[in-house]
Amino acid sequence: MPRKKRIWIPHHFYHVVCRGNRRDPLFRCRNDYLAFFHILSQLHEKIPFEIASYCLMTNHFHLQIRSTEEPLSKVMSFINKRYANYYNTRYKLTGHVFEKRYYDKIITDREGMLEVSRYIHLNPVEAKMVKKPEDYPWSSYYFYKNPSTQKPQYVVPHKISTYFVGDEKEQYHRYCGFVENVDL
Repeated sequence: MPRKKRIWIPHHFYHVVCRGNRRDPLFRCRNDYLAFFHILSQLHEKIPFEIASYCLMTNHFHLQIRSTEEPLSKVMSFINKRYANYYNTRYKLTGHVFEKRYYDKIITDREGMLEVSRYIHLNPVEAKMVKKPEDYPWSSYYFYKNPSTQKPQYVVPHKISTYFVGDEKEQYHRYCGFVENVDL
């Protein structure tokens, strides 16, 4: 049976999830996370894309991503192939690094954008890895808590924060309250 063809709608964000093969770790140490970010930066120079939220967990990762110039499948293919090459070389392995094709779901509205972003940022809290989302170092939540921090070009938290009223600082503050379920 043939695979279902992926639908790409430019200017829409997608929730993408990739999991390690057999649920094995994708990221074993700090250098693995940094290598993944390096791959994103290199690829962004060739094929522009935007990530509104991300979280790299031990055995999977979440991206809230869009690509307006190339199909998302091409962007994800490059990301996953480059990371698999890095991973297999570093750990002297062969074969599959990722469990199967990445999961993707188009996000079509404001509520979807907010819910996916909150879900991504709360992933390490739900997994009981940290108590608060800002304590997890491999998530974009830090950029929401600290909006003046320099971020990679591909990270665009303002695509989420502008759903909230107020000046830029207030928007980020309200978003964080939304994630942490705090009334502001």
